[in-house]
Amino acid sequence: MKTISINLPDFIDLNEKEIKLLIATKLYEEGKLSLGEAAQLAELSKRAFIEILGRFDISLFNYNAEELRNDVKNA
Repeated sequence: MKTISINLPDFIDLNEKEIKLLIATKLYEEGKLSLGEAAQLAELSKRAFIEILGRFDISLFNYNAEELRNDVKNA
C-alpha cells in the first residue's frame, strides 16, 4: 500500500479516519476500488461501508445505463 502525506489548511477540520473515508468513497464511486478494497482503506467492514455509501448518496451498483441494459438483456 502507498503512503502519502498531505498538507491541509488548518481550517479543514478532518481527522485521518475521515480523510480515508472520503478517499475510499470517491475511489469506489469512480470504479478504481472494489467494495472490499474501499472498505479496507476506510478501515470499515463491508456492511458499514455500504451504509456510509448510502449516507453519501453513492450507489452500491456502479453501472451506467448501457451496462445495466446489457445485464438485464442477458439475464
